[in-house]
Amino acid sequence: MHKILVVDDAAFMRLMLKNILSKQGYEIVGEAENGLEAVEKYKTLSPDLVTMDITMPVMEGVEAVRLIKQLDPNAKIIMCSAMGQQSMVVQSLQAGARDFIVKPFQEERVLESIRKTLGA
Repeated sequence: MHKILVVDDAAFMRLMLKNILSKQGYEIVGEAENGLEAVEKYKTLSPDLVTMDITMPVMEGVEAVRLIKQLDPNAKIIMCSAMGQQSMVVQSLQAGARDFIVKPFQEERVLESIRKTLGA
């Protein structure tokens, strides 16, 4: 079972993602509300995959991706973005994210991205 860390400053968005992933048998090993918390939890939880929001307080998602990739060059991170954040998505991919999904989440697209990124 793959372990996933869900990162989003909105509790509702984290809940939506957790519901989609749990139904498919993925284990949610942790949640974070900002990029700094995500980096700390990545160190302690060693998840197989991270879903990372772009716009968050304390530390943006793009910066968190850079820091996580420094810790673990093989980290698998999927960015979650709202419409109209194309330039941030490009920065995220350049920082090392593997894919991105757009909010509001569509279950099939989320699962397709997770499977592709995990190589399942």
